[in-house]
Amino acid sequence: MDADIRSAGGGRVALDVTVIVPTFNERDNIAELVARVGTALEGRRAEILVIDDSADATAAEVERVAASAPLPVRVIHREHNTGGLGGAVVLGLSEAAADICVVMDGDLQHPPELIPAMLDRHADGDADVVAASRYIGGGDSQGLGTAVRFGVSRAATWLTKAMFPRRLSRSTDPMTGFFLVDRRRIDVADLKPQGFKILLEILARSDVRIAEVPMEFAERRHGTSKASLRQGATFLAHLTRLRFGKMSLFALIGLFGAVANLAIMWLLTTAGMPYIWAAIVGAEATIIGNFLLQERFVFADMRSDARGLGARFAASFAFNNVEAALRIPIMALMVESWHISSVLATAISLVVAFFARFLFHSLVVYAPTRARVRREDAEATGAGAEPKPDTAALRIIRAIDAEAMKPGEL
Repeated sequence: MDADIRSAGGGRVALDVTVIVPTFNERDNIAELVARVGTALEGRRAEILVIDDSADATAAEVERVAASAPLPVRVIHREHNTGGLGGAVVLGLSEAAADICVVMDGDLQHPPELIPAMLDRHADGDADVVAASRYIGGGDSQGLGTAVRFGVSRAATWLTKAMFPRRLSRSTDPMTGFFLVDRRRIDVADLKPQGFKILLEILARSDVRIAEVPMEFAERRHGTSKASLRQGATFLAHLTRLRFGKMSLFALIGLFGAVANLAIMWLLTTAGMPYIWAAIVGAEATIIGNFLLQERFVFADMRSDARGLGARFAASFAFNNVEAALRIPIMALMVESWHISSVLATAISLVVAFFARFLFHSLVVYAPTRARVRREDAEATGAGAEPKPDTAALRIIRAIDAEAMKPGEL
């Protein structure tokens, strides 16, 4: 069923497609983008929906251009860019007036002239997603610019296909940001984007049929690329979460912290610091570093419902110090009482400590506040539904992460 939107005259107009454009400081591209999309979709019932996270008056430019645009143009400006570009796309999918949505960047590297071909391919009826690929016959990735960016893009593509061989078996370019999706075929509320690779999120979480059309990836006209080392780290963390869930990412950060702890101790003892003090400094630095990484990459989706940053840090810091202070005496007790090797006792204590830290952070540090729970219960009751249970067991299940793919979905 076609969605609809209010026309300028106040009547309702059925729409076939919504073009969702997430923007971040793309003011200089808006006029050309709207004009080219309007020309490409001439004769079709369409709208452009801009989800803007900019600080350069991009939203004001969209409103100015919309006044004389050949098709309806809307803009939603977000004060907080929750979920990054992926979060903007999810908001766009929720707010779109049509079920058939085309997602594209606002930097003009995605050619609007390709949209009709994507719509026609979808009209064949055998695909829920139509992706514009740089890596099939007729495609071109020259717009990536340097050989380094091309290599990084290809390596990321190979990595994602290796981690999701079944879900991505028919996709040559799961990293593309230019695609069509029928939102009726996905659960938008189930998407938990982190960073800018939203198509990967959709393909990994949804059992959808995908087709591709070749794309010539253009060079950027204005502005600067948003690619960075931070975006790369976010992508790798999100990929790990999609594949393995929170617990594995928590363990990975713990492993990184252990290596960092040893490196700090080595540096300080080499510089002449007594090993006891070096061990203390290394442990405290690692505890703080692990907390920051967990905040950013493991529990980012739980922070908004939990206590404030200061309270979260205090609880995490205190627990980790108590755990560290207890672990060595307990290990020694196991060696003396059970008569096992110190290596085995250490391994057992580390495994127990890992689960204890993970459960404590999931159930205590990032537990939803009572005010949040009461508000959700009130909303559920007002809607005529039963309040959602929030037991410790359910929080553990959510923390381990149902978003991790089941073995059969590889």
